[in-house]
Amino acid sequence: MKKIQAIRGAVCSENTREAIISNVCEMCNQIFMQNMLLSEDLVSIQFSVTKDITKLNPASALRLGNTCIDVRDCALFCCQEAEIEGGMNNVIRVMVTAYLENKEKTNIYLNGAEKLRPDYIK
Repeated sequence: MKKIQAIRGAVCSENTREAIISNVCEMCNQIFMQNMLLSEDLVSIQFSVTKDITKLNPASALRLGNTCIDVRDCALFCCQEAEIEGGMNNVIRVMVTAYLENKEKTNIYLNGAEKLRPDYIK
């Protein structure tokens, strides 16, 4: 039986349109594939960005890029990450809410963002 779960991820990215599209799609594709998600499993995808990511909204990047599943009908949202003294720069975070079989989910941290959650890295 499937139940609703939240899958987390983050990626560090240069602040260029091309890098944001590439990094967002790589992170989301890894989440989709490693969690065996289908389009119909998706409920919503929420992004946050640090203040230095200004060239493209990651929700737009996901729609513009190449993904392994269709995200056209998925609700997407983006906001600015809270500014925390000493926090990492150039980070795009994501929370994918989806229906998953009763199994352990796989969170994805890439391109330097692994430092945010070393407890998730296997």
